[in-house]
Amino acid sequence: MKRVRKIVKIALWIILGLFVILLIAAHVFLKPASDEKVKTELSEGIGKPYISKNTYQEFEYRSIAMQKELDTIKPVLVFVHGSPGSSLDYKRYLNDTLLNEKFNLITYDRVGYGNDNLGEIQGTLAFELEVLHDLIKDIPVEQIVLAGYSYGGPVILASEKKYKYKVSLASAVVGEYEPMFGILNFYKWKLTRPLVPSMLKAAAKEKFAHLNDLPNYKDKWNVSPSKIINIHGDKDFIVPYKNSMFLQEVIDKEKFKMVTIKDGGHDLIWSHFDLIKTEILKTLQ
Repeated sequence: MKRVRKIVKIALWIILGLFVILLIAAHVFLKPASDEKVKTELSEGIGKPYISKNTYQEFEYRSIAMQKELDTIKPVLVFVHGSPGSSLDYKRYLNDTLLNEKFNLITYDRVGYGNDNLGEIQGTLAFELEVLHDLIKDIPVEQIVLAGYSYGGPVILASEKKYKYKVSLASAVVGEYEPMFGILNFYKWKLTRPLVPSMLKAAAKEKFAHLNDLPNYKDKWNVSPSKIINIHGDKDFIVPYKNSMFLQEVIDKEKFKMVTIKDGGHDLIWSHFDLIKTEILKTLQ
């Protein structure tokens, strides 16, 4: 029995040590990139990143353009990230030579995920739409292609304006389909909440908000006249594929194209870059 207790004690210390290491790693890696890092990461292609600080209400947010001034002949491709996430989630797209040749490229850090307001999630699609509209207020909407991933998906889909195109990537649109993972309890429990990295706190707060907020848009996904390319993996367990099946049912067929990635998961913007890039380029036709 002494030997068993000793083994159990050692095992518990190992588990605790691994947990502490994981926690430290999460705090290190799950934090917004500095402006300097963004410039470094996005200087690998033909474009050059230009960083701006925008303000909506009292919230400052960072936007990134891959050109100093918009080329009025080209359409404008605007990327909206998910949660947790950042503008650098689209690093490969922003550095891509062909996309830079065909589009003006813009992205931004959503409020609550940037250095200036980390964790200050507002928890409604209405607010997210207002920030998006603030970002693009000086661009003719008919020139804009919106691309939104995960929770960035409903942000672009909820906008009622007539855009050139919308590219929906594994969009979470149905509150009751949201899987509430056990790890969310670390945010929910007051005792463990201080241990959670600020970016994960923001994502957890946003995820709980989805349950009450997304149902408000149940009958609004078809309002926008914009054409939509919807891309989703059928093995996505973070944002279940049935979200896309729901969109296919409620959005008019003539403006909705479904692209299903067989056996694809939620990491599609990284794992299926070439496919997504091809579909984005089709919005030029």
